[in-house]
Amino acid sequence: MAVFSYSALDQSGNKREGTIDAVNMDVAIAALQRRGLIISQIDEENAQQAGLNRSISFFNRVTNADVVMLSRQITTLFEAQVSALRAFRLLAAEARTPALASVLTDIANDIQSGASISAALGKHQNVFSAFYTNMVRAGEESGKLDETFAFLADYLDRNYEITTKARNALIYPAFIFTTFIVVMTLMMTLVIPHLSDMLTGVGQQIPIYTRVVIAISNFLRHYILLIVILLGLGVGFLVRYGSTPRGRDMLSRARLEFPIIGGIYQKIYLSRVSDNLSTMLKSGIQILRGLEITASVVEDATYERILNSAAVDVKAGLPVSEALRKYPEIPGIVVAMMKIGEETGNMGQILETMARFYRREVNNAVDTMVDLIEPIMIVALAVGVAILLASVLIPIYNIASGF
Repeated sequence: MAVFSYSALDQSGNKREGTIDAVNMDVAIAALQRRGLIISQIDEENAQQAGLNRSISFFNRVTNADVVMLSRQITTLFEAQVSALRAFRLLAAEARTPALASVLTDIANDIQSGASISAALGKHQNVFSAFYTNMVRAGEESGKLDETFAFLADYLDRNYEITTKARNALIYPAFIFTTFIVVMTLMMTLVIPHLSDMLTGVGQQIPIYTRVVIAISNFLRHYILLIVILLGLGVGFLVRYGSTPRGRDMLSRARLEFPIIGGIYQKIYLSRVSDNLSTMLKSGIQILRGLEITASVVEDATYERILNSAAVDVKAGLPVSEALRKYPEIPGIVVAMMKIGEETGNMGQILETMARFYRREVNNAVDTMVDLIEPIMIVALAVGVAILLASVLIPIYNIASGF
């Protein structure tokens, strides 16, 4: 929080001076105006503290959970007939983080200047996606903003839940695998060298598997720094390459073709595409525009390319089902269901049904993967530790038996 000193006039014309705590100057001004004060001057007292707040706000970024909660709060305020400007002012004053308060204050200021809600939201693309702003624009045109924000909150909640579940399912095995690698590396570099000196000093024949372990230990001891540097460079290269169009496409293909995990990712993207299109069609957005917007927010290079190509074909007069039929990443059942939706004029409902189906498929696939990964990881760890111990203990036992 920063401290601002101000000079102002109250409604009776009397001069008022004092200080106010706020996350930024805009929030301070809004708070003073709510008290009925006319501000003549306002200054920040501690610039150094403000700089610290800006650094903290960098880490307190606006999360998906914040946007979900914000959408539900906006829905409630609009249903209570609160004006858009006042709604965003209230939400800015009660924001959970300074970053969110700053975004909401900027939006309120833009609305006060005459901008539409969708235009004000569109200036913060790092918080509100193209899908979000276009949905709000459709709600403005139809006069159903409260319903639109309710749709958005439900959609974001579903999307956040399914993505989080898939990501969290990989945390446990990743933690176990990382711990195993760290422990094995420490043993190879700190424990095995002392035992290898003892084994080689006796002069007896060492089994082949023990010699392999000792060779690996010696290699790690002498080149561990080089290995760490190469791994760091490799990760840096992948991150940099992954940010290029070609790299994004390659990583997308690798992700989708990876055994087991690839199938889960495919179901996640199909659920996201179906849910996006269904929500937009129900809000009055045309299917062509829906394909273009969904392509920009699907967060996968392969499906982004497919949707953009399909949008071009639809613009040329081809039905959506036919435009998507030529891509193997789109299952035949999806194409068939879309064709039924086109023939019956009930595409939105069909897409919603498919979105529910793929959400269930993702949940089932993730649960199955977790159930399989845990025993596999336990067996793999047990085998790895057993091999390492056997390679050391068996030669020691043989030496002890010789005396």
